[in-house]
Amino acid sequence: ATRLYLSHPYHGGSVGVLSGEQETVIALGSNVGDRLRNFDDALERMKKSGIRITGHGCLYETAPAYVTDQPHFLNSAIRGTTKLDPLRLLDVLKGIERDMGRCSGEAIRYGPRPIDLDILFYGNQIVSTEILTIPHERIWERPFVLGPLVDLLGRDDDRSDAVESWHLLSGKSGGIFEAWEELGGASLVGTAGMKRVLPVANKLWDWSDKTSIMGILNVTTDSFSDGGEFLTVDSAVSRVLSMVTEGADIVDIGAQSTRPMAPLLSPQQELVRLIPVLEAVRNLPEMKGKLISVDTFYSEVASEAVKCGADIINDVSAGKMDRDMHNVIAALKVPYVAMHMRGNPTTMQSKANLNYDDVCKDVANELATQFRDAEISGIPAWRMIIDPGIGFSKNTEQNLDIIGGLPTIRSEMRGKSLAMSHAPLLVGPSRKRFLGEICSRAVAAERDAATVASVVTGVLGGANIVRVHNVRDNLDAAKFCDALLQR
Repeated sequence: ATRLYLSHPYHGGSVGVLSGEQETVIALGSNVGDRLRNFDDALERMKKSGIRITGHGCLYETAPAYVTDQPHFLNSAIRGTTKLDPLRLLDVLKGIERDMGRCSGEAIRYGPRPIDLDILFYGNQIVSTEILTIPHERIWERPFVLGPLVDLLGRDDDRSDAVESWHLLSGKSGGIFEAWEELGGASLVGTAGMKRVLPVANKLWDWSDKTSIMGILNVTTDSFSDGGEFLTVDSAVSRVLSMVTEGADIVDIGAQSTRPMAPLLSPQQELVRLIPVLEAVRNLPEMKGKLISVDTFYSEVASEAVKCGADIINDVSAGKMDRDMHNVIAALKVPYVAMHMRGNPTTMQSKANLNYDDVCKDVANELATQFRDAEISGIPAWRMIIDPGIGFSKNTEQNLDIIGGLPTIRSEMRGKSLAMSHAPLLVGPSRKRFLGEICSRAVAAERDAATVASVVTGVLGGANIVRVHNVRDNLDAAKFCDALLQR
Protein backbone atom coordinates (compact mmCIF):
# COMPACT_ATOMS: atom_id res chain seq x y z
CA ALA A 1 0.00 0.00 0.00
CA THR A 2 1.14 3.55 -0.69
CA ARG A 3 1.56 5.67 2.41
CA LEU A 4 0.28 9.21 1.86
CA TYR A 5 1.09 12.37 3.75
CA LEU A 6 -0.76 15.65 3.65
CA SER A 7 1.10 18.89 4.06
CA HIS A 8 0.70 20.80 7.31
CA PRO A 9 -2.64 22.61 7.51
CA TYR A 10 -2.65 26.10 6.06
CA HIS A 11 -3.98 28.63 8.57
CA GLY A 12 -3.34 31.92 6.84
CA GLY A 13 0.24 32.78 6.11
CA SER A 14 1.10 35.48 3.62
CA VAL A 15 -1.14 36.20 0.70
CA GLY A 16 0.69 36.26 -2.58
CA VAL A 17 2.51 34.10 -5.10
CA LEU A 18 4.23 30.80 -4.41
CA SER A 19 7.61 29.91 -5.85
CA GLY A 20 6.27 26.71 -7.46
CA GLU A 21 3.03 25.78 -9.16
CA GLN A 22 0.34 23.94 -7.27
CA GLU A 23 -2.44 21.86 -8.79
CA THR A 24 -5.95 22.97 -7.99
CA VAL A 25 -9.53 21.92 -8.72
CA ILE A 26 -12.20 24.59 -9.07
CA ALA A 27 -15.95 23.94 -9.34
CA LEU A 28 -18.15 26.11 -11.57
CA GLY A 29 -21.89 26.72 -11.30
CA SER A 30 -24.35 29.13 -12.94
CA ASN A 31 -28.13 29.51 -13.10
CA VAL A 32 -28.67 33.18 -13.98
CA GLY A 33 -28.48 34.68 -17.47
CA ASP A 34 -26.66 32.92 -20.30
CA ARG A 35 -25.22 30.11 -18.21
CA LEU A 36 -22.85 28.79 -20.84
CA ARG A 37 -21.53 32.23 -21.72
CA ASN A 38 -20.95 32.75 -17.99
CA PHE A 39 -18.81 29.60 -17.97
CA ASP A 40 -16.83 30.69 -21.01
CA ASP A 41 -16.31 34.15 -19.52
CA ALA A 42 -15.17 32.73 -16.18
CA LEU A 43 -12.69 30.37 -17.85
CA GLU A 44 -11.15 33.23 -19.84
CA ARG A 45 -10.88 35.38 -16.73
CA MET A 46 -9.24 32.55 -14.79
CA LYS A 47 -6.66 32.07 -17.53
CA LYS A 48 -5.81 35.77 -17.46
CA SER A 49 -5.49 35.72 -13.67
CA GLY A 50 -2.71 33.16 -13.36
CA ILE A 51 -4.57 29.84 -13.58
CA ARG A 52 -3.44 27.44 -16.31
CA ILE A 53 -6.34 25.12 -17.11
CA THR A 54 -5.25 21.56 -17.86
CA GLY A 55 -8.50 19.59 -17.75
CA HIS A 56 -12.28 19.94 -17.76
CA GLY A 57 -15.10 17.88 -16.37
CA CYS A 58 -18.20 17.21 -18.41
CA LEU A 59 -21.07 19.70 -18.41
CA TYR A 60 -24.13 18.92 -16.29
CA GLU A 61 -27.53 20.53 -16.05
CA THR A 62 -28.70 19.93 -12.49
CA ALA A 63 -31.71 20.61 -10.33
CA PRO A 64 -31.06 23.21 -7.60
CA ALA A 65 -30.11 21.95 -4.16
CA TYR A 66 -30.92 23.41 -0.73
CA VAL A 67 -33.07 26.22 -2.20
CA THR A 68 -35.18 24.45 -4.80
CA ASP A 69 -37.34 27.35 -6.03
CA GLN A 70 -34.86 28.64 -8.61
CA PRO A 71 -33.69 27.80 -12.15
CA HIS A 72 -31.59 24.73 -12.97
CA PHE A 73 -27.83 25.07 -12.80
CA LEU A 74 -25.02 24.30 -15.17
CA ASN A 75 -22.18 22.64 -13.27
CA SER A 76 -18.69 21.49 -14.10
CA ALA A 77 -15.14 21.63 -12.72
CA ILE A 78 -11.65 22.31 -14.02
CA ARG A 79 -8.18 21.20 -13.07
CA GLY A 80 -5.38 23.67 -13.34
CA THR A 81 -2.08 24.86 -11.97
CA THR A 82 -1.27 28.18 -10.35
CA LYS A 83 1.45 29.96 -8.43
CA LEU A 84 -1.16 31.91 -6.49
CA ASP A 85 -1.35 30.87 -2.85
CA PRO A 86 -4.76 29.69 -1.56
CA LEU A 87 -5.99 33.02 -0.19
CA ARG A 88 -4.82 34.95 -3.24
CA LEU A 89 -6.53 32.37 -5.45
CA LEU A 90 -9.73 32.82 -3.45
CA ASP A 91 -9.43 36.58 -3.85
CA VAL A 92 -9.04 36.19 -7.62
CA LEU A 93 -12.09 33.92 -7.89
CA LYS A 94 -14.24 36.20 -5.76
CA GLY A 95 -13.16 39.10 -7.95
CA ILE A 96 -14.29 37.21 -11.05
CA GLU A 97 -17.65 36.51 -9.39
CA ARG A 98 -18.10 40.19 -8.54
CA ASP A 99 -17.08 41.35 -12.01
CA MET A 100 -19.63 38.98 -13.53
CA GLY A 101 -22.47 40.35 -11.45
CA ARG A 102 -22.57 38.25 -8.30
CA CYS A 103 -23.28 40.34 -5.21
CA SER A 104 -20.93 39.86 -2.28
CA GLY A 105 -23.80 39.74 0.19
CA GLU A 106 -26.36 37.46 -1.43
CA ALA A 107 -29.86 37.75 0.02
CA ILE A 108 -30.35 33.98 -0.21
CA ARG A 109 -27.58 31.53 0.63
CA TYR A 110 -27.39 28.87 -2.11
CA GLY A 111 -29.67 31.09 -4.18
CA PRO A 112 -29.41 32.12 -7.85
CA ARG A 113 -26.09 33.40 -9.12
CA PRO A 114 -24.51 34.15 -12.54
CA ILE A 115 -21.32 32.34 -11.53
CA ASP A 116 -20.12 30.40 -8.52
CA LEU A 117 -16.45 29.42 -8.26
CA ASP A 118 -15.35 27.16 -5.40
CA ILE A 119 -11.87 25.83 -4.66
CA LEU A 120 -12.28 22.09 -4.08
CA PHE A 121 -8.61 21.14 -3.70
CA TYR A 122 -5.27 22.93 -3.63
CA GLY A 123 -2.19 20.76 -4.01
CA ASN A 124 -2.05 18.33 -1.11
CA GLN A 125 -2.83 21.03 1.42
CA ILE A 126 -5.51 21.29 4.06
CA VAL A 127 -6.56 24.93 4.40
CA SER A 128 -8.47 26.21 7.41
CA THR A 129 -9.12 29.93 7.82
CA GLU A 130 -12.15 32.03 8.67
CA ILE A 131 -12.83 32.66 4.98
CA LEU A 132 -11.52 29.53 3.28
CA THR A 133 -11.69 25.78 3.92
CA ILE A 134 -9.97 23.27 1.63
CA PRO A 135 -11.08 20.70 0.78
CA HIS A 136 -14.44 22.38 0.30
CA GLU A 137 -16.56 21.25 3.22
CA ARG A 138 -19.64 20.22 1.20
CA ILE A 139 -17.97 18.24 -1.60
CA TRP A 140 -19.02 14.86 -0.28
CA GLU A 141 -22.77 15.60 -0.14
CA ARG A 142 -23.12 17.22 -3.57
CA PRO A 143 -23.58 15.05 -6.69
CA PHE A 144 -23.34 18.15 -8.88
CA VAL A 145 -19.80 18.66 -7.52
CA LEU A 146 -18.64 15.06 -7.29
CA GLY A 147 -19.81 14.18 -10.83
CA PRO A 148 -17.56 16.74 -12.57
CA LEU A 149 -14.78 16.06 -10.06
CA VAL A 150 -14.78 12.36 -10.95
CA ASP A 151 -14.60 13.30 -14.65
CA LEU A 152 -11.27 15.00 -13.96
CA LEU A 153 -9.74 11.79 -12.64
CA GLY A 154 -9.05 8.35 -14.06
CA ARG A 155 -5.84 8.79 -16.01
CA ASP A 156 -3.52 5.80 -15.71
CA ASP A 157 -0.50 8.08 -15.35
CA ASP A 158 -2.29 10.35 -12.87
CA ARG A 159 -0.47 9.31 -9.71
CA SER A 160 0.72 12.62 -8.32
CA ASP A 161 0.91 13.20 -4.58
CA ALA A 162 -1.80 15.84 -4.95
CA VAL A 163 -4.28 13.47 -6.61
CA GLU A 164 -3.55 10.72 -4.11
CA SER A 165 -4.14 13.17 -1.27
CA TRP A 166 -7.51 14.20 -2.74
CA HIS A 167 -8.62 10.58 -2.60
CA LEU A 168 -7.34 10.30 0.97
CA LEU A 169 -9.24 13.41 2.03
CA SER A 170 -12.51 11.75 1.04
CA GLY A 171 -12.14 9.46 4.04
CA LYS A 172 -13.13 6.49 1.89
CA SER A 173 -10.95 3.47 1.19
CA GLY A 174 -11.97 3.75 -2.46
CA GLY A 175 -11.31 7.48 -2.50
CA ILE A 176 -13.39 9.97 -4.47
CA PHE A 177 -14.82 7.21 -6.65
CA GLU A 178 -16.35 5.48 -3.61
CA ALA A 179 -17.78 8.79 -2.35
CA TRP A 180 -19.40 9.32 -5.77
CA GLU A 181 -20.86 5.81 -5.82
CA GLU A 182 -22.31 6.24 -2.33
CA LEU A 183 -24.33 9.22 -3.59
CA GLY A 184 -25.64 7.16 -6.51
CA GLY A 185 -22.82 7.53 -9.02
CA ALA A 186 -23.58 6.88 -12.68
CA SER A 187 -27.21 6.05 -11.88
CA LEU A 188 -27.81 9.74 -11.15
CA VAL A 189 -26.75 10.86 -14.63
CA GLY A 190 -29.61 11.00 -17.09
CA THR A 191 -32.24 11.66 -14.44
CA ALA A 192 -34.31 14.83 -14.21
CA GLY A 193 -31.96 16.06 -11.50
CA MET A 194 -28.65 15.61 -13.35
CA LYS A 195 -28.14 15.43 -17.09
CA ARG A 196 -24.82 15.34 -18.94
CA VAL A 197 -25.14 17.77 -21.85
CA LEU A 198 -23.23 19.16 -24.82
CA PRO A 199 -23.84 22.81 -25.75
CA VAL A 200 -24.63 23.33 -29.44
CA ALA A 201 -26.60 25.92 -31.42
CA ASN A 202 -27.79 27.78 -28.31
CA LYS A 203 -29.21 24.66 -26.71
CA LEU A 204 -28.08 21.87 -24.42
CA TRP A 205 -28.04 18.51 -26.15
CA ASP A 206 -28.56 15.39 -24.06
CA TRP A 207 -27.18 12.89 -26.56
CA SER A 208 -28.12 9.94 -24.35
CA ASP A 209 -31.84 10.38 -25.15
CA LYS A 210 -31.53 8.58 -28.47
CA THR A 211 -29.06 7.74 -31.21
CA SER A 212 -28.58 10.77 -33.46
CA ILE A 213 -28.42 10.39 -37.24
CA MET A 214 -25.84 12.42 -39.15
CA GLY A 215 -26.65 12.49 -42.86
CA ILE A 216 -23.75 12.84 -45.31
CA LEU A 217 -23.66 15.54 -47.98
CA ASN A 218 -20.53 15.49 -50.15
CA VAL A 219 -20.16 18.50 -52.44
CA THR A 220 -17.12 16.90 -54.07
CA THR A 221 -16.14 15.49 -57.42
CA ASP A 222 -14.34 12.42 -56.09
CA SER A 223 -15.94 11.04 -52.93
CA PHE A 224 -16.09 7.24 -53.10
CA SER A 225 -19.88 6.91 -52.89
CA ASP A 226 -21.51 10.07 -54.25
CA GLY A 227 -18.73 12.16 -55.77
CA GLY A 228 -20.06 14.58 -58.40
CA GLU A 229 -23.74 14.06 -57.54
CA PHE A 230 -24.31 17.21 -55.46
CA LEU A 231 -22.01 19.86 -56.90
CA THR A 232 -24.70 22.46 -57.62
CA VAL A 233 -26.49 24.34 -54.87
CA ASP A 234 -29.86 23.09 -56.11
CA SER A 235 -28.83 19.43 -56.09
CA ALA A 236 -27.24 19.80 -52.66
CA VAL A 237 -30.35 21.46 -51.23
CA SER A 238 -32.53 18.71 -52.71
CA ARG A 239 -30.34 16.09 -51.04
CA VAL A 240 -30.56 17.86 -47.68
CA LEU A 241 -34.33 18.14 -47.88
CA SER A 242 -34.52 14.43 -48.59
CA MET A 243 -32.33 13.55 -45.60
CA VAL A 244 -34.23 15.87 -43.25
CA THR A 245 -37.55 14.43 -44.41
CA GLU A 246 -36.21 10.95 -43.67
CA GLY A 247 -35.25 11.98 -40.13
CA ALA A 248 -31.65 13.23 -40.10
CA ASP A 249 -30.75 15.16 -36.93
CA ILE A 250 -27.48 16.53 -38.32
CA VAL A 251 -26.35 17.27 -41.87
CA ASP A 252 -22.59 16.84 -42.34
CA ILE A 253 -21.31 18.83 -45.32
CA GLY A 254 -17.93 17.97 -46.79
CA ALA A 255 -16.27 19.81 -49.67
CA GLN A 256 -13.06 17.78 -49.74
CA SER A 257 -12.83 14.05 -50.33
CA THR A 258 -10.98 12.08 -47.67
CA ARG A 259 -11.10 8.73 -49.47
CA PRO A 260 -7.75 6.91 -49.67
CA MET A 261 -5.31 8.63 -52.09
CA ALA A 262 -7.63 11.61 -52.61
CA PRO A 263 -5.71 14.73 -53.75
CA LEU A 264 -5.79 17.58 -51.24
CA LEU A 265 -7.57 20.83 -52.03
CA SER A 266 -6.38 24.11 -50.59
CA PRO A 267 -8.56 25.88 -48.00
CA GLN A 268 -9.58 28.40 -50.66
CA GLN A 269 -10.67 25.69 -53.09
CA GLU A 270 -12.62 23.97 -50.33
CA LEU A 271 -14.38 27.20 -49.38
CA VAL A 272 -15.43 27.90 -52.97
CA ARG A 273 -17.32 24.61 -52.99
CA LEU A 274 -18.58 24.77 -49.43
CA ILE A 275 -19.87 28.24 -48.62
CA PRO A 276 -22.65 28.63 -51.26
CA VAL A 277 -24.11 25.27 -50.25
CA LEU A 278 -23.71 25.92 -46.53
CA GLU A 279 -25.48 29.28 -46.75
CA ALA A 280 -28.33 27.83 -48.79
CA VAL A 281 -28.81 24.90 -46.41
CA ARG A 282 -28.65 27.11 -43.31
CA ASN A 283 -31.47 29.28 -44.67
CA LEU A 284 -33.85 26.39 -45.32
CA PRO A 285 -36.97 26.57 -43.10
CA GLU A 286 -36.82 22.78 -42.90
CA MET A 287 -33.48 23.03 -41.06
CA LYS A 288 -35.07 24.61 -37.98
CA GLY A 289 -34.07 22.47 -35.04
CA LYS A 290 -31.50 20.55 -37.13
CA LEU A 291 -27.74 20.84 -36.82
CA ILE A 292 -25.13 21.46 -39.51
CA SER A 293 -21.68 19.91 -39.26
CA VAL A 294 -18.82 20.79 -41.60
CA ASP A 295 -16.26 18.11 -42.40
CA THR A 296 -12.88 19.83 -42.68
CA PHE A 297 -9.33 19.59 -41.35
CA TYR A 298 -8.47 23.23 -42.15
CA SER A 299 -8.82 25.85 -39.40
CA GLU A 300 -9.47 28.57 -41.99
CA VAL A 301 -12.39 26.60 -43.40
CA ALA A 302 -13.69 25.88 -39.91
CA SER A 303 -13.68 29.57 -39.03
CA GLU A 304 -15.51 30.65 -42.19
CA ALA A 305 -17.98 27.78 -41.89
CA VAL A 306 -19.02 28.79 -38.37
CA LYS A 307 -19.46 32.40 -39.53
CA CYS A 308 -21.84 31.08 -42.20
CA GLY A 309 -23.92 28.99 -39.83
CA ALA A 310 -22.15 25.69 -39.12
CA ASP A 311 -22.87 24.33 -35.64
CA ILE A 312 -20.20 21.60 -35.42
CA ILE A 313 -16.74 21.07 -36.91
CA ASN A 314 -15.89 17.47 -37.87
CA ASP A 315 -12.11 17.04 -38.22
CA VAL A 316 -10.87 13.69 -39.57
CA SER A 317 -7.36 14.49 -38.34
CA ALA A 318 -8.26 15.58 -34.77
CA GLY A 319 -6.02 18.61 -35.28
CA LYS A 320 -2.99 16.87 -36.76
CA MET A 321 -3.28 18.33 -40.27
CA ASP A 322 -3.55 21.98 -39.19
CA ARG A 323 -1.62 23.09 -36.12
CA ASP A 324 -3.99 26.06 -35.64
CA MET A 325 -7.18 23.97 -35.57
CA HIS A 326 -7.44 23.46 -31.80
CA ASN A 327 -6.82 27.14 -31.02
CA VAL A 328 -9.37 28.21 -33.63
CA ILE A 329 -12.02 25.78 -32.35
CA ALA A 330 -11.40 26.99 -28.79
CA ALA A 331 -12.10 30.56 -29.91
CA LEU A 332 -15.14 29.57 -32.00
CA LYS A 333 -16.69 27.76 -29.00
CA VAL A 334 -18.43 25.08 -31.07
CA PRO A 335 -18.53 21.29 -30.65
CA TYR A 336 -15.56 19.51 -32.18
CA VAL A 337 -15.47 15.98 -33.58
CA ALA A 338 -11.97 14.57 -33.12
CA MET A 339 -11.47 11.54 -35.35
CA HIS A 340 -8.63 9.03 -35.29
CA MET A 341 -6.46 8.89 -38.39
CA ARG A 342 -2.76 8.31 -38.94
CA GLY A 343 -1.06 10.32 -41.64
CA ASN A 344 -3.34 11.98 -44.19
CA PRO A 345 -5.70 10.66 -46.87
CA THR A 346 -2.82 9.96 -49.24
CA THR A 347 -0.73 8.06 -46.67
CA MET A 348 -3.24 6.68 -44.18
CA GLN A 349 -3.40 3.20 -45.73
CA SER A 350 0.38 2.73 -45.84
CA LYS A 351 1.89 -0.36 -44.23
CA ALA A 352 3.33 1.70 -41.38
CA ASN A 353 0.00 3.38 -40.63
CA LEU A 354 -1.80 0.02 -40.54
CA ASN A 355 0.58 -1.41 -37.96
CA TYR A 356 -1.12 -1.74 -34.54
CA ASP A 357 -0.30 -3.78 -31.47
CA ASP A 358 -3.95 -3.74 -30.43
CA VAL A 359 -6.09 -1.54 -32.66
CA CYS A 360 -8.75 -0.65 -30.06
CA LYS A 361 -6.22 0.21 -27.34
CA ASP A 362 -3.92 2.04 -29.74
CA VAL A 363 -6.76 4.11 -31.21
CA ALA A 364 -7.98 5.05 -27.72
CA ASN A 365 -4.48 6.04 -26.61
CA GLU A 366 -3.79 8.12 -29.72
CA LEU A 367 -7.15 9.87 -29.43
CA ALA A 368 -6.41 10.58 -25.77
CA THR A 369 -3.27 12.45 -26.81
CA GLN A 370 -5.26 14.63 -29.22
CA PHE A 371 -7.99 15.10 -26.60
CA ARG A 372 -5.44 16.41 -24.10
CA ASP A 373 -3.89 18.70 -26.71
CA ALA A 374 -7.34 20.10 -27.47
CA GLU A 375 -8.05 20.71 -23.78
CA ILE A 376 -4.73 22.47 -23.23
CA SER A 377 -5.59 24.67 -26.23
CA GLY A 378 -8.86 25.65 -24.57
CA ILE A 379 -11.47 23.25 -25.98
CA PRO A 380 -13.43 22.02 -22.92
CA ALA A 381 -14.19 18.32 -22.65
CA TRP A 382 -17.87 19.23 -22.77
CA ARG A 383 -17.49 20.35 -26.42
CA MET A 384 -15.72 17.21 -27.65
CA ILE A 385 -17.11 14.30 -29.70
CA ILE A 386 -14.94 11.23 -30.32
CA ASP A 387 -14.77 9.21 -33.57
CA PRO A 388 -12.53 6.11 -33.79
CA GLY A 389 -12.15 6.60 -37.55
CA ILE A 390 -13.59 3.50 -39.21
CA GLY A 391 -11.97 3.16 -42.63
CA PHE A 392 -9.16 5.58 -41.85
CA SER A 393 -5.75 3.97 -41.31
CA LYS A 394 -7.46 0.59 -40.80
CA ASN A 395 -7.78 -2.53 -42.91
CA THR A 396 -10.87 -4.74 -43.04
CA GLU A 397 -10.01 -6.80 -39.97
CA GLN A 398 -9.13 -3.69 -37.96
CA ASN A 399 -12.41 -2.01 -38.94
CA LEU A 400 -14.26 -5.07 -37.67
CA ASP A 401 -12.27 -4.92 -34.43
CA ILE A 402 -13.20 -1.25 -34.00
CA ILE A 403 -16.93 -1.74 -34.64
CA GLY A 404 -17.08 -4.72 -32.32
CA GLY A 405 -14.73 -3.16 -29.81
CA LEU A 406 -16.38 0.16 -28.96
CA PRO A 407 -16.81 -0.87 -25.29
CA THR A 408 -13.08 -1.65 -25.18
CA ILE A 409 -12.28 1.76 -26.64
CA ARG A 410 -14.44 3.48 -24.02
CA SER A 411 -12.79 1.42 -21.30
CA GLU A 412 -9.31 2.38 -22.50
CA MET A 413 -10.36 6.03 -22.63
CA ARG A 414 -11.62 5.72 -19.06
CA GLY A 415 -8.11 4.90 -17.95
CA LYS A 416 -6.84 8.11 -19.56
CA SER A 417 -9.66 10.54 -18.81
CA LEU A 418 -13.13 9.85 -17.47
CA ALA A 419 -14.38 13.02 -19.16
CA MET A 420 -13.16 11.68 -22.49
CA SER A 421 -14.83 8.32 -21.88
CA HIS A 422 -18.12 10.13 -21.26
CA ALA A 423 -17.97 12.13 -24.50
CA PRO A 424 -20.45 11.33 -27.30
CA LEU A 425 -19.11 8.59 -29.59
CA LEU A 426 -19.59 8.91 -33.36
CA VAL A 427 -19.10 6.09 -35.88
CA GLY A 428 -19.12 6.34 -39.66
CA PRO A 429 -19.04 2.95 -41.40
CA SER A 430 -21.43 3.93 -44.19
CA ARG A 431 -20.83 2.18 -47.53
CA LYS A 432 -17.10 1.89 -46.89
CA ARG A 433 -14.78 -0.37 -48.84
CA PHE A 434 -14.34 -2.96 -46.12
CA LEU A 435 -18.09 -3.64 -46.24
CA GLY A 436 -17.78 -4.24 -49.98
CA GLU A 437 -14.86 -6.61 -49.42
CA ILE A 438 -16.80 -8.61 -46.84
CA CYS A 439 -20.05 -8.75 -48.84
CA SER A 440 -18.58 -8.81 -52.37
CA ARG A 441 -20.22 -5.50 -53.25
CA ALA A 442 -17.98 -3.49 -55.54
CA VAL A 443 -20.49 -0.64 -55.93
CA ALA A 444 -20.68 1.61 -52.87
CA ALA A 445 -24.44 2.24 -53.17
CA GLU A 446 -25.04 -1.52 -52.86
CA ARG A 447 -23.55 -1.66 -49.37
CA ASP A 448 -26.54 -0.24 -47.45
CA ALA A 449 -27.59 -3.57 -45.91
CA ALA A 450 -24.08 -4.11 -44.61
CA THR A 451 -24.06 -0.52 -43.35
CA VAL A 452 -27.24 -1.17 -41.36
CA ALA A 453 -25.64 -4.25 -39.79
CA SER A 454 -22.54 -2.29 -38.81
CA VAL A 455 -24.66 0.57 -37.42
CA VAL A 456 -26.65 -1.87 -35.28
CA THR A 457 -23.41 -3.32 -33.90
CA GLY A 458 -22.05 0.16 -33.24
CA VAL A 459 -25.14 1.46 -31.45
CA LEU A 460 -25.42 -1.63 -29.28
CA GLY A 461 -21.72 -1.15 -28.48
CA GLY A 462 -22.23 2.42 -27.27
CA ALA A 463 -22.20 4.74 -30.31
CA ASN A 464 -24.31 7.88 -29.82
CA ILE A 465 -24.12 9.32 -33.35
CA VAL A 466 -24.01 7.43 -36.65
CA ARG A 467 -22.85 9.10 -39.86
CA VAL A 468 -24.62 7.58 -42.88
CA HIS A 469 -25.67 8.07 -46.50
CA ASN A 470 -28.98 6.19 -46.26
CA VAL A 471 -30.82 8.04 -43.49
CA ARG A 472 -34.15 6.22 -43.61
CA ASP A 473 -32.93 2.63 -43.17
CA ASN A 474 -30.27 3.48 -40.61
CA LEU A 475 -32.71 5.57 -38.59
CA ASP A 476 -34.99 2.56 -38.35
CA ALA A 477 -32.05 0.43 -37.25
CA ALA A 478 -31.06 3.00 -34.62
CA LYS A 479 -34.63 3.24 -33.33
CA PHE A 480 -34.71 -0.53 -32.88
CA CYS A 481 -31.38 -0.48 -31.03
CA ASP A 482 -32.55 2.36 -28.77
CA ALA A 483 -35.74 0.47 -27.92
CA LEU A 484 -33.73 -2.67 -27.19
CA LEU A 485 -31.27 -0.81 -24.98
CA GLN A 486 -34.07 0.94 -23.08
CA ARG A 487 -35.81 -2.40 -22.62
